[in-house]
Amino acid sequence: MADILLTHSNHLFSDPKQVRKMQPYPPLQTLIAAECLREQGWSVELFDSTLDSPADNFQAALDKAEPRLVAIVEDNFNFLTKMCLSQNRECAIGMIHESRERGLPVLVNGSDATDHPEAYLDAGATAILKGELESSLIDASSRLLNPETTPSDLTKIQGLVLQNGAGPTTTSLRARIEDLDQLPFAAWDLVDIDRYRTAWRDAHGRFSLNLVSSRGCPYRCNWCAKPIYGDKYEARSAHKVAAEMALLKQTYRAEHIWFADDIFALSAQWTREFADEVERLDARIPFKMQSRCGLMTREVVADLARAGCEEVWMGAESGSQKVLDAMDKDLQVSEISQARANLAKHGIRACYFLQFGYPGEVWEDIEMTVGMVRETRPDDVGVSVSYPLPGTLFHERVAADLGPKTNWSHSDDLTMMFQGAYPTEFYRSLRDAMHSEVEMLNGRSTSEGLAQQWARIEELAHR
Repeated sequence: MADILLTHSNHLFSDPKQVRKMQPYPPLQTLIAAECLREQGWSVELFDSTLDSPADNFQAALDKAEPRLVAIVEDNFNFLTKMCLSQNRECAIGMIHESRERGLPVLVNGSDATDHPEAYLDAGATAILKGELESSLIDASSRLLNPETTPSDLTKIQGLVLQNGAGPTTTSLRARIEDLDQLPFAAWDLVDIDRYRTAWRDAHGRFSLNLVSSRGCPYRCNWCAKPIYGDKYEARSAHKVAAEMALLKQTYRAEHIWFADDIFALSAQWTREFADEVERLDARIPFKMQSRCGLMTREVVADLARAGCEEVWMGAESGSQKVLDAMDKDLQVSEISQARANLAKHGIRACYFLQFGYPGEVWEDIEMTVGMVRETRPDDVGVSVSYPLPGTLFHERVAADLGPKTNWSHSDDLTMMFQGAYPTEFYRSLRDAMHSEVEMLNGRSTSEGLAQQWARIEELAHR
C-alpha cells in the first residue's frame, strides 16, 4: 500500500507523430515531485503513462498501489504538456473519474489545469496546484493524508485552486523557488529504465534521457504561454547539473541527454562553469538543447562543444523581420545566420523552430522564411502554425476570431484555430514542403517532386 500514486497524462501511443519519432522520455517533473514527497517520509508509487495506455492500465495501477491519494503531475518540461493537447486533458479527466470512484482525493498540476482549472475541478479533482508545484504538493498532501483534515483546511494552503459553489476559487499566491539546488535529483529508480532503453535503441541505436538545468524563460515573445513559471528564470548550479548528468551516464547508462530547458545556456559564465564541471566529473556525453539565436556566440558555442553538445534547437520562427517584430521576438534575422555559422564551426547541428500563420504574415513574408532556410541550410526544422494559448497577448489579439476548436488533438494536428491569412490545408502543405526542402538541402533526399509541392502551395496561396 502506497501513500501517494503519482501519474501524468502524456501517452505516446495516442500521438501518431510521436510514435513515428519514437523518442520517449520519462516524466521528469513528475519524478522530481516524487522524490520531494519521499523526502517527507511518504511512500510513493508511479504510474508512467508514457508507454502504457492509461485506459488499459490505470485501474491496475490503482489496484496494485492501493494509494490514499492520487496526484496527476504533468511533466512541465515537456513541450507536449505545454501545448495543452485535448487528448491529454481527456486522459487526465478519465484518471480523475476512476480515482474518485474509489473515494480517493486527487491533486492535479500542469499547464492546462492551470489555464482551465474548472475542467478538472468539475471532473472531481480535489485541488489544482497552480504553477510551480513542489511546495504546494507537499503541503496539500500533508493535509489530505491527515484523517482529521477538513475541507476548509485546504483554503489555508498557498497556490491552490479549489471548487466552491460559485466556481473555482484561488488561494493566495506562493513564492517561486529561487534556489533550485534545494530540490532533489529526480526519482529515476521509479522508472522502468529498461523499457525506455529498448524503445530508444531499437529506433535510434542509442539511449537518451532528459534533464533540466533551469526553470522559466525571461524573454517575452507574445505568443508564448507561461502558466507554470511566468517570466522568471532560475538556474541550478553548474555543479548540480553536471553531477546529475554523471549519474545518468554512469548509473543508468544514458548515451545521450536532452536538456528540456526552455532556454539552456542563458549565461556565458554559467556555460563555462558547466563545461568545466562536466570535464571534472567525467560526465561528458552527447546532448541536445534549446536556446536562442542571439545567445549562440562563438565563446558560448565553444564551451557547449566542450561539454558535449551536438545539437541546438533555436526559435528562428521567421525570415521576415516584420513578423519577428510583431511577435516581440527580440531577434534580428541576421542573428539566425550568425548562430548557424558559429555552431557549424564546432560541428554542432543547428536546427530551427519555424512558425507560420502569425497575424499580418503574407505570402512575401513566407517567401523570406523559405529564402532564409535555403541560405542558412539548417540541419533540421520543426514547423508549426501560430497557436493561441490563454494568458498571451497573441491570444487576446485573435480571441474574436477563434473557432470552436481551442486545442490541438495531437502534436501533428496543425489546425488553424483562428481566421488566418490561409486555411489549414495551406499550412499543412507548407510544413511538408519545408521538411522536404531541408532534407534535400542536407543531401538526405533528392529534389524529385519538390517543385510540384511548391507549385501547389503557391496555388493555394493565391486562390
